[in-house]
Parts: sequence; structure tokens; C-alpha cells
Amino acid sequence: MDISRYQGIDQFGKAYRITLENDTHAPGSVDRVLAESMVRLCAETVDYLYTEHSRACSRYERGSRPLLERYVADAGANPGPSPNRVSGIVDFCQGLERRAVDDLDAMRFGGTEEQIVARGSDWCTDVARVACAMCQVAGVPARLVWLFNLGQAHSGHQIIEAFSEGVWGAVDALNGVVYRHPSGRPATTWELMNDERLVRGSWEGRSSFYADPRQFEGAAVCNYPIWRASDFVYTVSSLNDYARRVLEMADKGWPGGLRWIQGEEGE
Repeated sequence: MDISRYQGIDQFGKAYRITLENDTHAPGSVDRVLAESMVRLCAETVDYLYTEHSRACSRYERGSRPLLERYVADAGANPGPSPNRVSGIVDFCQGLERRAVDDLDAMRFGGTEEQIVARGSDWCTDVARVACAMCQVAGVPARLVWLFNLGQAHSGHQIIEAFSEGVWGAVDALNGVVYRHPSGRPATTWELMNDERLVRGSWEGRSSFYADPRQFEGAAVCNYPIWRASDFVYTVSSLNDYARRVLEMADKGWPGGLRWIQGEEGE
């Protein structure tokens, strides 16, 4: 199908387009390029995205990313049942948050997956990309997924889908959540968009900003084949003025409520 009409950062309204245009990752870097290629997951694209868009195999060549292979081994994600590999990688990536710095001036974003692991991160975009890459190194096909709460300002998130048990299952590496049906079968992002019970059940009563089923009101999918790493630019960037203001408001607890604060909705 022609996916061009469903592709790009303008799929979720003006406010989120402006947010994505002001991403703190460097212009032209891998994270910006991937966002520009994302395809909206909706009724018109769901069949294509779950059958043709992504390879259900990993073409990663052993030995090409030895440090990532070591991280996969540390995560206990060496060859074995794919659910175990995914769970090990999720646990590993969730640990990156513990080493993230709180100083806004010292924060860094992007770079190679190895650089992100070395410095730690609590930035969902960076953590999701690490998880996506590690899954592929472990032999589990994976791709990136953007999520948007369309009724709430500054409420985007990034997770992955990993191809496990014959299903593109949604995985939140930052928060350590593997979305599943009550039977244990992996739950796709599309299923989560259409059944809030799956979202609530996967969080098992945990309280989190990201446990709100409205986080799945909008979603988009993007392939990130790490065997094509030479096609991307892995610039490391610092916090830009746009993201700094958002984080400063978050540190203050969003006095007056969570809202658009930088003209995203126009005059």
C-alpha cells in the first residue's frame, strides 16, 4: 500500500508536530530520521504494519557489535526461548534509569546504543532504541513504536514491539512492562489501543503516568534495522531550550496542570 499519507511527524496534530520538530536530539541524527519515517498505526494501516512493514527475522551479523553482544550476555538474553530473551533485555534497559543524571546541564541524548548504555538514561527514546537494538542482537526482531495521549499535552512516549511467540508484542523497556493477554500471549500495540483492559492488566495495579490507557490513543511504528547502522548519524546532543522548559515545569510539578506552554496550539 501507499503509506506516504500516514507517514511522518505531522500525523498526530499540530501540537505534537511542533513537539517532534523541537526534539532535543540533534537535527539529522538517527532519532530525528526515525521519527520522520514513522507510520501511523490505524484501521487503514494495521494489516500492512503487522504483515508487510517489518521483517520477522533479524539480519544482525555476529561480531559486528561486540559490546552490544556483551550487554546481551549480561542481560541473560543469549539464545533460548524468545520471551526469556526479551524479559532479560527489558530488565537490563530498565536499569539504565538508575544511572541517569538529574542535572539538566549535564544531560546528554542520542549517540550509539553503546554510548547510551555507558552513560545511563531515563529518556524513553534512548532507552527504547537500546532495547530495540539489543533484541536484534539477541536474534529477536524488534521495531520502535511511538505513543501519544492525544488529549493531553506533552504526553508522548516510546516503546518497542518485539517479535516473540509469532506476535509483534508491545514492550515498555523504560518502565519494565511486557504487555500480555491474561493467557500470557504477547499483546500488540493495536490490541492495546482497542482494549484498555490489556493495558491495565499488564501494569498489574502499578501506579504510573504511562499506565493510563489513553497513552495508546495514537501510535506509530518505525523499523530500525541495526545492520544498517552506517546509514544513520549518531550525534550526541545536550538539552535544547524547548525540552529544558518542559523539564523545568515537570520539576515544579506542573503548577496549574499539565498543558501546552510554548505555543504548540497557536494563538
